[in-house]
Amino acid sequence: MYKINRLSKVVMLLLIVTLSISLVMAGSKKRRGTAGAQELLIPVGSVGTALGGSYSAVISGIEAAYWNPAGVAKIEGNGEAMFSHMNYIADINVEYAAIASRVGSFGVLGATMKTIDFGEIPVTTTESPDGTGETYSPRYMTLGVIFSKVMTDRINFGVKLNLVSEQVMRVSATGVALNAGVQYRTSADGFMMGVTLRNLGTDMLFTGADLEQTITPPGTEPGTRSEPWRIPLSAFELPTQLEIAIGYGIYHSGPTKVTLGASFLNDNFSLDQYTVGAEIELMDMIYLRGSYALAEDPETHEFYSGNEEYLWGAGFGGGLKLNMGSTNFKIDYAMRPSYLFSNTQWLTFRVGF
Repeated sequence: MYKINRLSKVVMLLLIVTLSISLVMAGSKKRRGTAGAQELLIPVGSVGTALGGSYSAVISGIEAAYWNPAGVAKIEGNGEAMFSHMNYIADINVEYAAIASRVGSFGVLGATMKTIDFGEIPVTTTESPDGTGETYSPRYMTLGVIFSKVMTDRINFGVKLNLVSEQVMRVSATGVALNAGVQYRTSADGFMMGVTLRNLGTDMLFTGADLEQTITPPGTEPGTRSEPWRIPLSAFELPTQLEIAIGYGIYHSGPTKVTLGASFLNDNFSLDQYTVGAEIELMDMIYLRGSYALAEDPETHEFYSGNEEYLWGAGFGGGLKLNMGSTNFKIDYAMRPSYLFSNTQWLTFRVGF
């Protein structure tokens, strides 16, 4: 009884701290669009994406590395690896790879890598607005390390440290971002709660040779020697988010299992988001998923979905799991319609060993 009361107090404390941070982090129109490193917000993995993030209280295994690192502690077997490809908006391709392994009673350690492919972009200048014939390709990469652990039979905890690197021609910026999460459940299929803090870290600043120019100071006499000048830039913050999610297994009979999830996401630089989702599991092999998301302006309290204010709305997906002895293979697909752009699609492969 004492242990149960103690766990209840821990959960209540987490809720109080979370709500307090949420109030402090409330976004506004003045801050909207001022954060950088937006690639940190591009979701990865078909399971969480099809469910629109509503599953961050329930999600487990290596796919939880993005949504809630606490869920990585619940990997099946001794380890799990994952590869995900996504056709994102505006012909941008996102590649993601992750691996995690159980290290005895210490917990689970893992690593992730996400790269963004923008394709070849023509170089334009004031003298050649239609292009010089040259091209360039920005290089955006995020490397992460994960630690996750089952603290008790009801509580999981996890942290993920991301190294963010952005390079456009000869200008680059680097930063460090911390993700942390907690999951709590009353029973295997009962009430579940998750809290996730994402992208809390250092400001980033672009530097590089392309910001340096040699010019003749204005207002000087003809023949004055040219001097090196540097274009000053301002540092930018990371897109910090805080998400609170709940889940509940509403039906579990024989080979069929139905789980519902819902989440509230507070974005420090954009609209707040509400998401509901559901997953149907059949015979521990076939999965069907769906979700719907709404965004709210924290100042006017207007709601948006699938329009120019908030591009997203519904999400759909499914998966197949194949057990082969001590190894299992999972193939998952997700699709989210997007306003103005073509539908975004995710394809994910996972293997547990």
